[in-house]
Amino acid sequence: MARVFPSRATGFEARAACVAFLAAGLLPAGFAQAPGQGHWRTVESVLPALSYGPACSSEIDLHNLGEREVTVEIEGHRASGALVALAGLPGATVSLAPHEQGRYKLEIPEETADAWVKVRERSPPDLAPVVAVSAASECLSGDRLRSVRRDVAFPQRNPWFDSDVSTLPGGVVSLINTSSSAALVRLCYSLGNLYSVPGRGPRGGDLTPVCSQAFELPVPPFGARQFPVERGGSSHLSLQTLGAAIVLEMLRPLDDTIKIYRVDSSIRFEGDPSEGGRR
Repeated sequence: MARVFPSRATGFEARAACVAFLAAGLLPAGFAQAPGQGHWRTVESVLPALSYGPACSSEIDLHNLGEREVTVEIEGHRASGALVALAGLPGATVSLAPHEQGRYKLEIPEETADAWVKVRERSPPDLAPVVAVSAASECLSGDRLRSVRRDVAFPQRNPWFDSDVSTLPGGVVSLINTSSSAALVRLCYSLGNLYSVPGRGPRGGDLTPVCSQAFELPVPPFGARQFPVERGGSSHLSLQTLGAAIVLEMLRPLDDTIKIYRVDSSIRFEGDPSEGGRR
């Protein structure tokens, strides 16, 4: 069984710090905590891998389960990290009456499979959050409508993935940097060859894959990326990240003719979610 783990030591921390420093001056205004909100409890829920385009659409479902009116912010993003408006609404804030259910879409006309949303619910510190959050993506393939559910995902600090990919044909690793700082991702595609250096690493002599193809890529604030698990006949993928709040998910294709994926729940995710995540 493939596993995704929290932080482990990597060799590119210095480059990540440089990228984060450069990105700090490029963030759009308004992402800092609003004045007067320090005494409120904030719960953030991430909905990843939303499909849009001529044949696809995604709908965000918010359901107020409580007995009081609540105000919710729906922060939509393109894969680039750019903000996206809600279709048919002037802003990103909606109000839900007790027990009310609302459905919303992002205004994205182009084809994409990695739009995502951060839903932010604020409540007084003595009251529990009451909004249930989910989404669904659907795509038309010929005369068939294919639909998949999207559940809330949990950000982690520096998660990593390491697995043989023979059992994951067509799989895609979805990565979302949910923080306002830049992140880094390193990928190593291997043909199965291993090497060992005595005395190096936490356990000297550990076997390490030999990379047939390797990439190190920056991920902008609020940016999303998708990476195939197979590349150039590779049989093993190692993926390391460096970022404060990153969502990793394994996606499996639902239909070869359209960009719609289901989440592979057999992949285990371990580690503590970042602060503000829904527990």
